[in-house]
Amino acid sequence: MDILTQKENGILTISFNRPEKKNAITAAMYQAMADALKDAETDHAVRVILITGKPEIFTAGNDLEDFMKNAASLASDTVPPVYQFMQALSLSGKPVIAAVSGAAVGIGTTLLMHCDLVYLADNAKLSMPFTQLGLCPEFASSMIFQQIVGYQRAAEKLMLGEAFSADEAFEMGFVNRVLPLTELLPYAQLQAAKLAALPAASIRVTKQLMKGNQPQAIATKMLEENQHFAGMLNAPEAKEAFMAFFQKRKPDFSKFN
Repeated sequence: MDILTQKENGILTISFNRPEKKNAITAAMYQAMADALKDAETDHAVRVILITGKPEIFTAGNDLEDFMKNAASLASDTVPPVYQFMQALSLSGKPVIAAVSGAAVGIGTTLLMHCDLVYLADNAKLSMPFTQLGLCPEFASSMIFQQIVGYQRAAEKLMLGEAFSADEAFEMGFVNRVLPLTELLPYAQLQAAKLAALPAASIRVTKQLMKGNQPQAIATKMLEENQHFAGMLNAPEAKEAFMAFFQKRKPDFSKFN
């Protein structure tokens, strides 16, 4: 199973489990996570959600071969699995914790913006290399990230698309804490257990009050970004970027305006 789910003591743990492919995410994996989150929303036994990966890697982002096969669905009337997953994550009324070690590429970093608590191992490395692929930010990251870290810092990470360390993510205020790798998952599980022991209604209302009108703004920004993203997938820049990736060379964007 490429996605593992476990329910125990009020905690639903969702784990990336495709290490041979660096936990690259396929449409089937997005659907599995979307279904797990949707089920958790109405399951009274689930009080907290914990998302994690492997000690060596959180996720390399989208599986590009699978992504290109399913790219047409981004511009269709159907709701693709990735969109279902991110909507379910964004709208979750229950607290969501992320425990991240190793690389978190692309959507691996984007999804952290929709979690309530984020803990990183000291080997974590985050990146949003959308511009390097001839694309644009996704799933409201252009809005949420700058709200968290400020415009200039967000611009640097989103425009250049370069990776940044766990310590820098903490210094920017993007994550709650950086821990030694061996302490990451136990600490995240401890925090999840604390939340699970508190009154579910109190946690739910607290989260709702803190979010305010943000879910509506996020949904609007998601739609706007998705329209640009889908259009840019078919543009020459993205085709050059993906071809270069598969040919294991550096892309050449100099011929595009």
